[in-house]
Amino acid sequence: MNIHSGKSIAILLASMAVLGGCASSMSGGAYSRGQARQVQEVKMGVVESVRQVRLEGTKSAVGTGAGAIVGGVAGSNIGQGKGSTIGAVLGAVAGGLAGSAIEEGTTRKDGLEITVKLDNGRMIAVTQEADEPFVAGERVRVLSGGGVTRVTH
Repeated sequence: MNIHSGKSIAILLASMAVLGGCASSMSGGAYSRGQARQVQEVKMGVVESVRQVRLEGTKSAVGTGAGAIVGGVAGSNIGQGKGSTIGAVLGAVAGGLAGSAIEEGTTRKDGLEITVKLDNGRMIAVTQEADEPFVAGERVRVLSGGGVTRVTH
């Protein structure tokens, strides 16, 4: 394998890892296909406080596997015979760890912890992506259904 095809594989696998992480959004406005046409309970309330948080990125087998393949290919170019095999194994391990870390870093999101006092007096907190602003004193809707709760305007 030449250097150019190795780089192409690395770019392709890294792109797959990043795109794989985009599949699950925690945005207040993003719905999965399974959530479409499902009943959601709607409660009204007032935002008590908003706190910025960091939502961890995903660590899937795609990122780890992509890194392991790239690392294994790169490591196999070291030495001859047993040295090449050892280099491939070490490269795959290091690449898998690096691929997982890269995927987690690229899929990390800014989030908000939104504390809402519902009209019934109950106090709840919902954490979601920071894709829309919320301020204390603002009237909001809280939608719950299928194990998912979100705050919207």
